Amino acid sequence: MDDVPAISTRHLTKRYGRARGIEDVNLTVRQGEIFGFIGPNGAGKSTTIRTLLGLVRRTSGEASILGLDCEKDRTRILEQVGYLPSEVFYYDGMRARDLLKYAAGFYRTDCSARIRELSKRLGLNLDQKVEDMSLGNRKKVGIVQGLMHSPKLIILDEPTSGLDPLVQRAFFDLIREENARGATVLFSSHILSEVQRICDRVAIIREGRIVAVRSVADMRRSAVKRVTLALGDDCAHAVHALESTPGVRSLKAGEEDGEANAATFLYEGDCNALIAALAGMRLTDVEIAEPTLEEVFMHYYQSKPGR
Repeated sequence: MDDVPAISTRHLTKRYGRARGIEDVNLTVRQGEIFGFIGPNGAGKSTTIRTLLGLVRRTSGEASILGLDCEKDRTRILEQVGYLPSEVFYYDGMRARDLLKYAAGFYRTDCSARIRELSKRLGLNLDQKVEDMSLGNRKKVGIVQGLMHSPKLIILDEPTSGLDPLVQRAFFDLIREENARGATVLFSSHILSEVQRICDRVAIIREGRIVAVRSVADMRRSAVKRVTLALGDDCAHAVHALESTPGVRSLKAGEEDGEANAATFLYEGDCNALIAALAGMRLTDVEIAEPTLEEVFMHYYQSKPGR
């Protein structure tokens, strides 16, 4: 059964009346991989996931999980899937222990030992009531609930929101361990660095359509950086030099964060070549940062969202 995709969609479309949901989504996630699903908020990531899980009915197209139809075989699918939604809501009056025991009753396996193990790894107090929990602790409950039955497919929608850095590290370790056990992971996020950190391949969704599917190795080789320069009195000369520098795109000159003589641009290429180009300029400050996803989209896919 390993040759059966963990997730497969063909022309999957979901519309909300006249409003856009997702349009003509074609995805294949192989069993055993950690597959990233990235796009800005509102791009269609959660709609795709909810449609796959049968939480909303598709308008048209086909979708299957582990070879099972996402609508006709929904009950069988949910037995094999662990799902962490972007926002978790629980009965406030219940303790985490009781809530997880209740949720475990839906599976044909004893989850008690796994609940204790996961809670310890994440630092979750099982005796605390949900109503007294912070957003991060509620998210921990959701992680335990999604992993406690050792699912074949793990679907994570913005899983790190609300988690502090130490818990994020423990979470990523758990996901890698689940993957090593044989689980497939669909990791949805709007944070590019998270996806590059853990995923094998990545699908980029924009305005409800898949615009690219790439390996993370390819993304790293063609990594784009956003560069901001404070240029002092030599702005015109520096901008002219940057315009002829290979790899510089989307160059803008003018005021930036109160700095009158500033330049910002996206850079793709050898970092040594960039440093050599900057060495001849009189700079008062320089910042090199990860671009936003929207900047990445504009960099690679300016012509058509659906290309």
